[in-house]
Amino acid sequence: MAKPQTRTQLKEYCLRSLGHPVIEVNVDDDQLEDRIDEAIQVWNDYHYDGTERIYLKHQVTQTDIDNEYITVGESTISVIKVHPIESTSSPTNMFDVRYQLRLNDIFDLGRQSLTGYTIAMQHLDLIENLFNQSPSFRFNRHSDKIYLDIDWSKELTVDKYLLFECYRAVDPEDLTDAYNDLWLKKYTTALFKRQWGLNLIKFEGVQLPGGTTLNGRQIFDDATTELQLLDDEIYSKYQLPDDFMVG
Repeated sequence: MAKPQTRTQLKEYCLRSLGHPVIEVNVDDDQLEDRIDEAIQVWNDYHYDGTERIYLKHQVTQTDIDNEYITVGESTISVIKVHPIESTSSPTNMFDVRYQLRLNDIFDLGRQSLTGYTIAMQHLDLIENLFNQSPSFRFNRHSDKIYLDIDWSKELTVDKYLLFECYRAVDPEDLTDAYNDLWLKKYTTALFKRQWGLNLIKFEGVQLPGGTTLNGRQIFDDATTELQLLDDEIYSKYQLPDDFMVG
């Protein structure tokens, strides 16, 4: 139980961190579930372990062409690149420039430097990037749709394949070790604590039997400070650096 592997175990771990069952934590189970969802959402959005880089292969259908958009899974957070739909250079095409360079130089590669060949390949890559650029696109994670800024009826055909480079949210139900992430455990505990303090604030100043007074404001303020520190930690320590863009 020290290493949560399920949602329930994570909940029990966080409650024990707050003193349960020695101390009664006055938070409803539905509130606890909401706070776990909130913690996982923040973890997915900002923690480098909360997402994974994937490549989605999609076969174009007539419905895609008619709609002029492609639907991806709801777990997709962002789309980085749509890889070229057409390629002007195929290494197996005998009329391709790259093929001819390899054919002409193949017998001399063992005796001569590869410098000239490497420079030629880099130049061809530059030409291909200029004249065969990836299509521009628009994506919104809430609609789960990719809009390509192309003439769909002319540039795409049914059964053609597209490749999308994406970031997808990690689902702890699939990768259960995610529930044992240290930052996620601390953040969930702090959210529980803040909810606990918020529930007790309305009883502030009420004296219980035995002279005990509830101090929900102090619990709430302490949790808010802890959450701020954890937010700063994930932004500075666990967030992926921005990608470079060439425009």
